[in-house]
Amino acid sequence: MLLSANCLLTTDYLVMTTLYGIKNCDTVKKARRWLDGQGIDYAFHDLRADGLDAATVQAWLDQLGWEVVVNKRSTTWRQLDEATKNNLNGGSACALLLDNPTLIKRPVLDIDGQYRIGFKESDYQAAFE
Repeated sequence: MLLSANCLLTTDYLVMTTLYGIKNCDTVKKARRWLDGQGIDYAFHDLRADGLDAATVQAWLDQLGWEVVVNKRSTTWRQLDEATKNNLNGGSACALLLDNPTLIKRPVLDIDGQYRIGFKESDYQAAFE
């Protein structure tokens, strides 16, 4: 396998890997250390510095569901008004996450359009087998 420019060239096709997160998040740091330690080439997309677009967030929501993507344990969640929390649903989640990217559970790993949220070494190992 050849590694180059955020792509893994296999015998079948080119795989794009992107890790979305916030650079000072401890869980994101663990995921980045693991990817680096395995020699896996990836692009890092900082949710704060690089921003997000609606199509990307909607793809996460479509594949994983808003209940998985929204981090209800975050400081940002606790600061939301009760009406926003109580009325959150699949239709309103995308706009809320675009306005408050720190509400996104981190990291989001995108392996060629297949998404995983959070970091568990065993999950990452299985994803890259």
